[in-house]
Amino acid sequence: MKYFKDVLRKFRANLSYFFNKKEKRYTKKDLLNINKIYKIACLINKNKNNKLSTHQIFSDKIQNLIIQKNLLNFLQRGFIQQMFFIHNRLFIIFELLELFNNRKWYYWKKLIAEDNIGNPVKFFLYPYSSGNKIHQTYHLKKFCDFSKFDLKNLNNVVEFGGGYGNMAKIFKKKINPELNYIIFDTKEVNLLQYYYLKKSNVKVTINKYKKKNVSLISNLDLFESIIKNLNNNDKTLFIANWSISEVPLAFRKKLNFLINKLDYQIISYQNNFEKIDNIKYFEKVRKINQKKNRFSTIEKMKSKPDNYYLFSCSKVK
Repeated sequence: MKYFKDVLRKFRANLSYFFNKKEKRYTKKDLLNINKIYKIACLINKNKNNKLSTHQIFSDKIQNLIIQKNLLNFLQRGFIQQMFFIHNRLFIIFELLELFNNRKWYYWKKLIAEDNIGNPVKFFLYPYSSGNKIHQTYHLKKFCDFSKFDLKNLNNVVEFGGGYGNMAKIFKKKINPELNYIIFDTKEVNLLQYYYLKKSNVKVTINKYKKKNVSLISNLDLFESIIKNLNNNDKTLFIANWSISEVPLAFRKKLNFLINKLDYQIISYQNNFEKIDNIKYFEKVRKINQKKNRFSTIEKMKSKPDNYYLFSCSKVK
């Protein structure tokens, strides 16, 4: 089954073969950044406490990729596509059409514009973007439909599980470069995000909070301290796309401060993951939001069976 999925993924990726632009060499700046994350990666001890088996295997692969200094065209790698990157899938067509038919199409068009960093798989029916850019922008569009909120008015974005840094780049390069962006992720993935964002000319720090930067955090105590010290009057958006739904229940309890603090939420999840019932879990989250006097809803995804959005926003405009 895994072999069949890998072959199918490669076939879909090859539909965009003529649109992709292969990276051939590192710049001097790339080499400096790679050497920095290489030194950090060599010191990482493998810690399985907060990871399900799927993510432990993935973290090991990311760590090895960095230690081997083999990051050219990293978005073409199958295991990264499997975890982080949606490319030529049928449902992307319908998401793109919904963006196109929206009255704010020219805004969404700007957000989905793709570049060549990491050699992303361009969407074969719209090669100016990638399936991943379209998919993540679509999440933002659905949230705006629900909340009627202008993303430009955000002060902070907090992302739990930031992929390779794509959403952070959308916000910092195309929505509001002045906002504070905080990503909590594993040490290994933080290093990949650092490489991608630095190569994209986005200001970024590792395990240190700095205003107007993307702050990459892997220490839970530091993360909690940063969140609790955010100004209560700030407009802060919490994003967790298929991330909280993929960590152990015991670790989720340690993240209650996020739901308690942050009114604006985009959470995507599947109905279950490694025998965890996410339907039951996120229904509890929705009820917590309602008790905190927020608008909150769960919406089934039209394009992905057995997948859902949980949206929340403040009732105070």
